Amino acid sequence: MSSKLYPYSCLALAMILVGSTVTASKVIADGLSPFVASALRLAFALPLFLGLMYWRGLSWPRPGWRDGMLLVAQAAAGSVGYTVLLIEGLRLTSASSAGVIMGLLPVVAALFSLVVLRERPSWRLLAALGLATSGVLLVTTAAGDGTGSWLGNLLVLGAVASEALFILLNKALRRPVEPLVLSTLMCAIGLLLTAIPAFFEPALRFGAASLAVLYYAIVPTVGGYLLWYAGAARVSASEASLFTALVPVSALLFAVLLLGERVGAAQLVGVACVLASMASLWLPLSPSRRKA
Repeated sequence: MSSKLYPYSCLALAMILVGSTVTASKVIADGLSPFVASALRLAFALPLFLGLMYWRGLSWPRPGWRDGMLLVAQAAAGSVGYTVLLIEGLRLTSASSAGVIMGLLPVVAALFSLVVLRERPSWRLLAALGLATSGVLLVTTAAGDGTGSWLGNLLVLGAVASEALFILLNKALRRPVEPLVLSTLMCAIGLLLTAIPAFFEPALRFGAASLAVLYYAIVPTVGGYLLWYAGAARVSASEASLFTALVPVSALLFAVLLLGERVGAAQLVGVACVLASMASLWLPLSPSRRKA
């Protein structure tokens, strides 16, 4: 276990930082418009990723036309769509509700793969989808109690779907791109995609929102990348995926501790359903099922 302490700690901290992006996005939503915030985040993060690439001696890939289009689509979904929809959704819903919905990412990614690859769903995927849907419905039906709105929750769900699409598009690349290079490309392409709409979009007010953007760019975006890959390189993919369960939990805790939000029974039961849905995907198969 001692040999796993370092990678496990890195993975846990990385996912806790991902959970903190919900709180950061809530602060950003109160002061900056979505495309302005997205452009600023990418502009802050890009020089750091470029510096890391130079330090590691990595070069730019030369993708073909098909992979080039896929990279642009990835950036549009993961770097732009995710951030814009999350910030816009958090104008209308609470960070605690958004945190529960953020925990759906592994399940939505599995659903997208199922639809695209046309595989027969396993019992555990059906159970995960049922539990996860129940959790989100609980949060959404409680939107009238002051914790958010169904439209805000739907926008956050759209952000989760954008990130799941990013994952799916990455699997479609014919020539895989090194993770650090891919992150740098996503920043650069995303910045190009957000620069024009950001120019025409008014900034509401700076201050705390600007500090939240700077935090989002440096700590979860760059720092989270370094922590995740430092841990993931030392454990199996299935072990690493277990730590995504920390995202909705940490998002709820940050919402309570930093934003002073009150977490209702719907959020608590909702996050329990989301965690149970992830657990149903991770349960080990029996020896007979594994052999089959």
